[in-house]
Amino acid sequence: MVKVKWLGHSAFFIDSGDFKLIIDPFLTGNPTAAVSPHEIECDYILITHGHGDHVGDAFDIAKRCDARIIAPNELAIYAMQQGCKVEKMHIGGTVKFPFGEAYLTQAFHGSSIVEDDGKIIYTGMPCGFVITINGRSIYHAGDTGLFGDMALIPRRHTLDLALLPIGDRFTMGPEEAAYAVELLLPKIVVPMHYGTWPQLTGDVKEFSRRIDTPGTKVVVMKPGEDIEI
Repeated sequence: MVKVKWLGHSAFFIDSGDFKLIIDPFLTGNPTAAVSPHEIECDYILITHGHGDHVGDAFDIAKRCDARIIAPNELAIYAMQQGCKVEKMHIGGTVKFPFGEAYLTQAFHGSSIVEDDGKIIYTGMPCGFVITINGRSIYHAGDTGLFGDMALIPRRHTLDLALLPIGDRFTMGPEEAAYAVELLLPKIVVPMHYGTWPQLTGDVKEFSRRIDTPGTKVVVMKPGEDIEI
């Protein structure tokens, strides 16, 4: 079994018993955050792209916990320059880790870090992750719009859980995310990246109402709640 906890926005904590992973640990400054960054203990940190609401506290957590950051190449290099241990990957690549396996999918979005002086640093392509851990497959889509090649993901991975943005404006909205479910065929889908700020208007009730994919269960979580898969 694997325990997956929503920490708010797009941040999730995955606990297999032997390994602890966190994805997109935006906690400081996140009005929906369920924990503070100082409460996190983890072995690996996965970052989908360079925007501040996804990188979040990753570098500080990585250095405090001696955790490795897994990210697309350019973002991983930036993290390395900040003093972090990294595992560089890119779209389409798969790497075996002690916890299992990570596979990078494409995501249609941007990826950059805005420094304190306003300078924008491009951090390569954004990604999604398919994480295989304890025999379970978890797809974290990152920030993305709907794309047809999502249909290829379940040809290789039987998804036990899909974590999909529904907030609209910057990512898929409820209607597009519902189409994504039809392509991905996950056993469970959890909506994310909505309601953090007023701009993220995607309605979780509308998303739930639109899901009629056979074999897929919608689980609407509150920050701090977890599920076992």
